[in-house]
Amino acid sequence: MKLNPNCIRDILIAVESNTGYHVYLDYPTQLDKCPSLSNYNDNEIRYHIYQCYKSGLIEFAGKEDIGGNIAISDLTPSGHSFLANIRSDNIWNDVKNISLKVGSTSLTALSQIATGVVSAIIKNQLGM
Repeated sequence: MKLNPNCIRDILIAVESNTGYHVYLDYPTQLDKCPSLSNYNDNEIRYHIYQCYKSGLIEFAGKEDIGGNIAISDLTPSGHSFLANIRSDNIWNDVKNISLKVGSTSLTALSQIATGVVSAIIKNQLGM
């Protein structure tokens, strides 16, 4: 399956909004708490949840249960950092446009681009 950066971003936002200390997001049983994920089918969401996990962006509370539920416990520090850099729609659109120009939509490339975009904004604000 092709990586969908928008789905990754929507998952990270949903996890941040619906987890906390001993508060987990159970997918798909709590899908109603994640309206932005309604744009994707179940297979796409599951694939991207696992990509987020494998990339060190989210943590699981345990393994997938017999019913197919995935308990997501939190964003990792890397997940928080990446999401902080892409939360703004304007920045996210810039990141996606740059990634298309350079021809890479990998999570590593998106993270590096997001860091670069935010750094450029900071430098501009500081008059550097």
